[in-house]
Amino acid sequence: MSLEIARGPRRIVCLTEEATEWLYLLGEDARIVGISGYTVRPRRAREEKPKVSAFLSAKIAKILELQPDCVFGFSDLQADIAAELVRKGVQVTIFNQRSVEEIFAMLYQVAAMVGRAADGLRRLEAMRARLLEIEAAGRALPRRPRIFFEEWDEPHISAIRWVSQLAGIAGADDVFPELALMPMGKDRIIADGAEIVRRNPDIVVGSWCGKKFRPEKVAARPGWENVNAVRAGQLFEIKSADILQPGPAALTDGVEQLHRIVLEWSRTHG
Repeated sequence: MSLEIARGPRRIVCLTEEATEWLYLLGEDARIVGISGYTVRPRRAREEKPKVSAFLSAKIAKILELQPDCVFGFSDLQADIAAELVRKGVQVTIFNQRSVEEIFAMLYQVAAMVGRAADGLRRLEAMRARLLEIEAAGRALPRRPRIFFEEWDEPHISAIRWVSQLAGIAGADDVFPELALMPMGKDRIIADGAEIVRRNPDIVVGSWCGKKFRPEKVAARPGWENVNAVRAGQLFEIKSADILQPGPAALTDGVEQLHRIVLEWSRTHG
């Protein structure tokens, strides 16, 4: 029995992408028996693993057929899925990481659960070291741009906490820092779009949860013609899979893209 416990779960269903990507990075992808249909990182996972869930729904019968000994999920938004699986006798672990530190903690926990704590820690230390390098470069900029990160356009939803923090690490200041503290998207809705205009961001980054970002649509919003970001053409997209996944992607590709955007802005506005 102790040997079975030491090996950790052998048949894992991942309801969101971050656990899937992390297990692949750890070389533990053989443990995965089901993934989210929204998974794009790594791309090979879509070809190799059955897709058993969206974000707010799941194919419970299909998950049960896979006989998982653990299901990984994320946040209160998957609480109903988790509850139904628990009632069916399935072991479920729901993570609720909303900050950079919480992402690191979640990734370490997953690594430890599959017996890869040491390897996981080495990888996380490398990620943290790179974040510190980026942060130092950001601090050295002569001027920090003000950034508006738009998670959704209708209604406007501003950056969740980890995105706001990564923008800060990348060298920019979130124009809605008070909203970043709110974990729920509904609490980060900006009801009056004129407030974004008043805060006058230098950079706008859109990541519309899987919908293609339309910079021309942003530039055409009433009153936005005098916003610094619009006047200077500083309207960018970062794919949701790279920045809104609270896992390896955000800590690597997501922050790197933010940093490149900030550095490019600094070359012409510093």
